[in-house]
Amino acid sequence: MQVFDQVRDMQQHSLSWRAAGWRIAFVPTMGNLHEGHADLVREAARRADKVVVSIFVNPLQFNDAADFQRYPRSLNDDLLTLSKLNVSAVFAPDEQAMYPEGRESVTRVEVPGLTEELEGRQRPGHFTGVATVVTKLFQAVLPDLALFGEKDYQQLLVVRKLAADLNLPLEIVGWPTRREPDGLALSSRNQQLSVDERERAPQLFAALQRVAEQVRGGQGPFSALESKAREQLVAAGFVPEYVSIRSATDLRLPVAGEPLVVLGAARLGTLRLIDNLRI
Repeated sequence: MQVFDQVRDMQQHSLSWRAAGWRIAFVPTMGNLHEGHADLVREAARRADKVVVSIFVNPLQFNDAADFQRYPRSLNDDLLTLSKLNVSAVFAPDEQAMYPEGRESVTRVEVPGLTEELEGRQRPGHFTGVATVVTKLFQAVLPDLALFGEKDYQQLLVVRKLAADLNLPLEIVGWPTRREPDGLALSSRNQQLSVDERERAPQLFAALQRVAEQVRGGQGPFSALESKAREQLVAAGFVPEYVSIRSATDLRLPVAGEPLVVLGAARLGTLRLIDNLRI
């Protein structure tokens, strides 16, 4: 397993792999890896000859400087984890390598429409930061396909639209969320939960499951189901930001007969949790 920290070095190795006819799969991460990341890496290895994993905590996608500073970082442990998987290379740049002229002056990539609701409304500028760094990472790694977890469902759709709109020659693959036995979605931030918060945290997914069951049972209107779920989260000690039933393809308000997804975000103590469930 090779480790690169400069864009040009990563590009040169990817170009040599492509020239040899090898297929490259890419798993972008912010590190502090867990089994959900490992699932993505294993699937990447099944789909390609070479697997590249990036580790970069991207400052552009944080609209809270304190949140950026306390995001868990564990590069040495992450490299050890990846060395035990079928990973060809790790791209682990620092901020200087990614934004050599400073983060404030870098060209931004914006995806209109899809980024203006839900997470985009709660976290202004977040998706511009995501779209910008993902575009730069794609140009560094030059993959044939990239894998993203479905836990960040809106992010997955944003990246798919970005790739389509910019005519990027790669496939974007979404992969199911890995969960704890009690339903809590794996996340690098879960370690920041207190013991009491960890016991309550699965209630977010449980609330989404109840909404999904009600929708499948023909109950409604959707607005009433969403409101009831928020009330249940408040009763469980959360501060809900949204529970919303949307089109699974583009997150627009749903139309009869199309696939749906229910998404939720809520604060529990100092931590913000997000989750979703396709219906």
